[in-house]
Amino acid sequence: MKQNKKTVFASVAVFAMAALALSGCAAAKPGSNYKACMVSDAGGFKDASFNEEAWNGLMAAKKDYGVQVATVQSPETATQTDYTTGVNSMIDAKCDLIVGVGFNLANAVREAAKANPKINFALIDSALSNDDYSPLSLPNVKPLQYDTAQAAFLAGYLAASETKTGKIATYGGMLLPSVTIFMDGLKQGVDYYNTKNGTKVQVLGAAGTDTSKWAATGDFNDQAKGKTLTEQFFAQGADIVLPVAGPVGIGSGQATLDKSGTMVIGVDSDWYNLPAHAAYKANILTSIEKKMAKAVESVIKSGVDKAFMGGDANAYVGTLANAGVQIADEHEVMYPSGMAATLADLKAQIISGAIKVTSIYNK
Repeated sequence: MKQNKKTVFASVAVFAMAALALSGCAAAKPGSNYKACMVSDAGGFKDASFNEEAWNGLMAAKKDYGVQVATVQSPETATQTDYTTGVNSMIDAKCDLIVGVGFNLANAVREAAKANPKINFALIDSALSNDDYSPLSLPNVKPLQYDTAQAAFLAGYLAASETKTGKIATYGGMLLPSVTIFMDGLKQGVDYYNTKNGTKVQVLGAAGTDTSKWAATGDFNDQAKGKTLTEQFFAQGADIVLPVAGPVGIGSGQATLDKSGTMVIGVDSDWYNLPAHAAYKANILTSIEKKMAKAVESVIKSGVDKAFMGGDANAYVGTLANAGVQIADEHEVMYPSGMAATLADLKAQIISGAIKVTSIYNK
């Protein structure tokens, strides 16, 4: 069949536009040649807490920027040898950026960064130090840290207003600085509530007044230990517990199912929205959130953009002011009248410095 020139030109134009559109869809994302990697702490990437929140940031970067990813999940009984092996395997995998999830990976990251100055590293919940504990800053290591005491203060104040027994409890998995900071902040919030309201709410779990000796299970994996310790606290009269122990905290949630009127406070992520905590989500008072996913994705993007900046001078510290930490929104547990406004005011006072929350970042 004979076609006129207009028809031929129109067909060519449509074909060209379609080809252009298809080539645009297939265009590589900016991070397609960048490899971001992560080594977990004990507990694994599906711990419904610390490691998973960091892993979510890696997955977000993969989706948003098209980066290649590789991961190592440390064993539940991880040793320093395991962490070193995990980090070194990521070096062998030709990673551009390696994220170490947690204080326990500090030494492994330190040695790898010294030996591989062209590879960038991010370390969650810790800065670097020498063997004598003096500070160490390396240009290819960016610490990602969190002043969780600020958010925990708000959770402590809220818990003090909610307890019916006048007793709140807390414990850790292992007493690392990134763990005890939650517990210290909680106690400061309870103490502030007592001062303002003339109450005497107690915090169980500390050895007298020495808050460096909080109760602990000794690991971040054994949920049965968390359940047993929580039951002991309930037997002592506590009705709200804050477990800072990764998956061990699931045991605390389970304990609330056996004791009417008890509640748990989540850590790292908003536990109410995680399937692992669904069985007792009606008993979750709030969660003290560390927005690690946001920080992890941000540091990966800086690498993609060739704008990575390491060293202590460029460390990131999540605070209430920059939304790096927060407490979760009200869910099924209804707060006392006016409490939401009170918490917002307390948050503003912490940000302004009118209320000083003492932590390793603000002594």
